[in-house]
Amino acid sequence: MKPYVKAIICSLLISTTSCKDNQSETETPHLNNEAMSTNLLLQEWTGPYNGVPAFDKMKVSAVKEAMETGMTLGLKDIEAIANNPEAPTFENTIEAFERAGKELNRVFAYYGIFSSNMSSPEFRDVQSELAPKLSEYSSKINQNTALFQRIKTVYKNAQKTPLDSEKQRVLELIYKRFEMNGAELDDAKKKRYAEINKELSSLYTDFANNVLHDEENYITYLEKDQLGGLSQAFIKSAAKIAKDNGEPEKYAITNTRSSVDPFLTYSTERKLREKVWDNYYSRGDNGDAYDNNAMIAQILKLRRERVELLGYDNYAQWRLQDRMAKTPENAMELMMAVWPASIARVSEEVIDMQAIAKRMNDDIIIEPWDYRYYAEKVRQEKYDLNSDEVKQYLQLDKLTEALFYVAGRLFNYDFKPVEDGTVPVFHEDVKVWEVTDKSNGKHIGLWYLDPFARSGKRSGAWATTYRSHTTFDGPETVLASNNSNFVKPAPGEAVLVSWDDAETFFHEFGHALHFFSSTVAYPTLNGGVRDYTEFQSQLLERWLSTDEVINTFLVHNETGESIPKELVEKIKKASTFNQGFATTEYLASALMDMKLHLADPETIDVDSFERKTLAELNMPKQLPMRHRTPHFGHVFSGEGYATAYYGYMWADVLTSDAAKAFKNAPGGFYDKALSNKLVKYLFAPRNAMDPAEAYRKFRGRDAKIEALMRDRGFPVSTEE
Repeated sequence: MKPYVKAIICSLLISTTSCKDNQSETETPHLNNEAMSTNLLLQEWTGPYNGVPAFDKMKVSAVKEAMETGMTLGLKDIEAIANNPEAPTFENTIEAFERAGKELNRVFAYYGIFSSNMSSPEFRDVQSELAPKLSEYSSKINQNTALFQRIKTVYKNAQKTPLDSEKQRVLELIYKRFEMNGAELDDAKKKRYAEINKELSSLYTDFANNVLHDEENYITYLEKDQLGGLSQAFIKSAAKIAKDNGEPEKYAITNTRSSVDPFLTYSTERKLREKVWDNYYSRGDNGDAYDNNAMIAQILKLRRERVELLGYDNYAQWRLQDRMAKTPENAMELMMAVWPASIARVSEEVIDMQAIAKRMNDDIIIEPWDYRYYAEKVRQEKYDLNSDEVKQYLQLDKLTEALFYVAGRLFNYDFKPVEDGTVPVFHEDVKVWEVTDKSNGKHIGLWYLDPFARSGKRSGAWATTYRSHTTFDGPETVLASNNSNFVKPAPGEAVLVSWDDAETFFHEFGHALHFFSSTVAYPTLNGGVRDYTEFQSQLLERWLSTDEVINTFLVHNETGESIPKELVEKIKKASTFNQGFATTEYLASALMDMKLHLADPETIDVDSFERKTLAELNMPKQLPMRHRTPHFGHVFSGEGYATAYYGYMWADVLTSDAAKAFKNAPGGFYDKALSNKLVKYLFAPRNAMDPAEAYRKFRGRDAKIEALMRDRGFPVSTEE
């Protein structure tokens, strides 16, 4: 994403911990010419593959100067466009806007790494100082009257005499973005709008850092007699983590999902399960200096005030106008169509678990820290399927090969490892591959993989780009990365992951393929519509279950033997198992996100609102939301998913419907004709085409919800 569009929309679409604006409304930072020549973060990328970031040489001490200089240069570019004496045209206004601020864009690549992959107390101090400055910088662009008038003139001219489709699309997106961000407000409202964004930027940074603090500082240490039920691979990894943390005689359960989930699934120590569960779900909610509840209330108030300046009733109404859902009512309608079946399935799952507990002579009532443990017992009993047995066939290295196989079959891509030392990396765990087109050997880009959890790395899994594909100023190749938080194994041990984690690995790679397959000319078109961009990655998850992947890449960790057909059949039969849990924990978070932003924020008590809302939804007491409000980073460490977390469900309707098309195709999931349509209409256009139109071109019709309900094993009231 180019820096100006990035700076303008980062506070709205992405975590503002990794992109903001940097300068006050009344003072422009002095241009430091020396910084341009000596600060590594500002310099053009050199080396192989059309230039690559110097990740091995970046230093936190260079960040502040680089950001401030980059923003100064950026504003000079903007002023040159705004004050151009020539009549506004697409070329001298929109294209100029698209190419502006290249220095800042380079800095953002490093800034994102420091924020997400290599955070430190030193960087967080810099980040907190920069956040309000970055917000002010963004406001100077959003509220530049002369710039917007030029954009508006080009836009109005194009309404009379349309441009070609791609130019028309980028023009409309840029115009709409300025309009949504207050470009036409009067001066007093613009001033307040900018003040709100500045305050929000600091709140977002503080929110994210509070969560990171609780992830880093709540570690549960086990003694040797507290390891019941845990696999040897997990125990070895936990021992290494404890040793690295100065506890060589103990075993560490870190406060991240990749460590917590397997512990809750297999540990026989119920009180320890409760402790680990409580640590994880209490992130940002411990009543201390790192508690996020009051901060969330303030964020909600400021968001409401900001959209009221624009004439909207609530934040959700403003946010969803350019999404596929269009309105919060449409998003709620979809979620509530699924919710009753979801919680009904939870009730069935709890009955099964309670029966298992009784047969085990466990005199308990199922609590949230019991759910995964007894669900695994039910899985073994109902389907004779042991998740740990399946895990032995899910080696990270082999799954990586499977990703490349699928990319080769569908996209005609070849992935070749880059020799160590050829491309700079920011940590020894990071590996790099070159991506080429198999038909002609054309270089497409580089794929970086940062797979392991570590201190200073945010939790979860995500994909990002350091450079995106564009052609309007000459072809740019892609630098994309996938980032995970797998627990690093003991030396010599393979990385074994759960089926869910394997699906997530495929999911994030789907984002990378979306980046690599781009054919758009302009940076803005590499952006996306939030309730659509998850569709492509969710769809790629389906290839994990194809026979070609299962029979070739799922081999036993120790014996090297392929996964038995009998075990594969068990996996497939159990595909709808525990869907009550999976759907409900997600939907509860999505519903909470929407309801928080529809509520009156003036007197909101976040903690009581969360409890009251869950009670009104009849949320089963045996499980929590996937993301409780105090650590809901998707929504409160930025605005990327604010009132948009429902988008995963919206995208999953498309996913199930599209998967049905592949299932029915002559060549199945590797059908050549359908694969070509997949790439042509669903991946390559990025945001150059309206998502609804793109899907209709692929499928021949709009998506239907029935396929999703069937995929989850829920009742379907109508025929497809």
